[in-house]
Amino acid sequence: MAKIAELKLTFYGDDITGSTDAMEALVLAGVPTVLFLEPPTLKQVSEKFPHIQAVGLAGMSRTMTPQEMEYSLPPAFSSLKELGAPVMHYKVCSTFDSSPSVGSIGRATELGMKVFNSRIVPVAIGAPKLKRFVVFGNHFATIGDLTYRLDRHPVMSKHPITPIDESDLRLHLGRQTDKKIGLWDIRHLALPDAEMDAFLQKQIDDGIEIIILDTLDRTHLKKIGHLLWSLGKNSQTFVVGSSGVEFALTELWQNEGLIQSPQEFMSPGPVEKIVAVSGSASPWTASQIKWALENGFHGIQMDSVRLVDETTQETERNRLIDQAVHIISKGQSVLLYSALGPDDPKIGSTKKQMKISGLSSRSIGELLGTQQGIVLKNIIAKTGLRRAAVAGGDTCGHVLKQLSIYVLEFITPLGIAAPLCRASSSNPQLDGMEIALKGGQLGEVDFFGSVLKGKQG
Repeated sequence: MAKIAELKLTFYGDDITGSTDAMEALVLAGVPTVLFLEPPTLKQVSEKFPHIQAVGLAGMSRTMTPQEMEYSLPPAFSSLKELGAPVMHYKVCSTFDSSPSVGSIGRATELGMKVFNSRIVPVAIGAPKLKRFVVFGNHFATIGDLTYRLDRHPVMSKHPITPIDESDLRLHLGRQTDKKIGLWDIRHLALPDAEMDAFLQKQIDDGIEIIILDTLDRTHLKKIGHLLWSLGKNSQTFVVGSSGVEFALTELWQNEGLIQSPQEFMSPGPVEKIVAVSGSASPWTASQIKWALENGFHGIQMDSVRLVDETTQETERNRLIDQAVHIISKGQSVLLYSALGPDDPKIGSTKKQMKISGLSSRSIGELLGTQQGIVLKNIIAKTGLRRAAVAGGDTCGHVLKQLSIYVLEFITPLGIAAPLCRASSSNPQLDGMEIALKGGQLGEVDFFGSVLKGKQG
């Protein structure tokens, strides 16, 4: 069977927006990348994308239980292992969203270690470009000009599904796995490469199975890149981390002449109107929605309670679809949103409905995302729009399922970690459409305007 000659990296993203984040980091550094939404085969990749250097698989393990991971992750990891890349990256959110019961990074690491027969797994979460830092094992994230320890972060400490109450990644991850966890702090990263290699061997000899890597600045990324690539030269290496992994590896590949210089990505140009759907309750997405509504977008708030109630969801869907189609026919872009930030009264109403129906936050999120996907699919079918946007990490995954999208390819950046992509879909009406996906904390304030223009700013 044909081999993929230049393949350097495979990655599994634990949600769709994290996956497009990794793809963007690679492509902008000069690494041709394709993102699958279904496990790829070697034949499929080698025949359709023979010159590709990185292959991603977008998953939804961030919202899975450990038991669900045990069912879905091993075959997904095995499909990527078959492609033969030196490094396999389990891509997680740069805010380390996880808990022992939902999105367990510890359990996913254990499963990856088994598939790849790993003696030690590096965990690289810091991504200075995204203003995410790890210092002496503690995780920090920046909003605006202020940097917060993650357990005091105004968003992540109050996350509806996986709130963070511990910033020390060794302790946080230690709740999710019994594997022995070590740390490479900023002092170890200052060592010469040869001494770092010796230190790694000592940690392996001491029984360390997972190693947290500090990351404060670009010099640390260079060191991390050296570590990951040297491990990959000996055998297929399983790595856990944010897109800091991609930033670290591409820095090394560029220095060693292993990849071409990054190309300039041209804007596909503006369109007259788009449709956007937001299921995010983050304050940053709220500011992006407010910007859009003040700059020509027509806002329609979705009634989450009616969307999750089987007796009212069809009526609510039809209301949203009919209203959106009418506005678009008048020449205006439409933005459908479920909440304007974490304090929106609609969130309280939805939580009340959760108690009445006995549903979990996760189940409600899946129901809402599915309904929002059905709404978006019907709006596109009725209007013929060829460009759309979706906001909310979990929302994006559920929405794309309804759009029958199986491959995404990078078109152009629209701000950090929020690219415009071209979709391949089994639905002819959706095949080839352009779609931008963003997590709750990502994208510039004028993100929706950038989608409309087809370029940043």
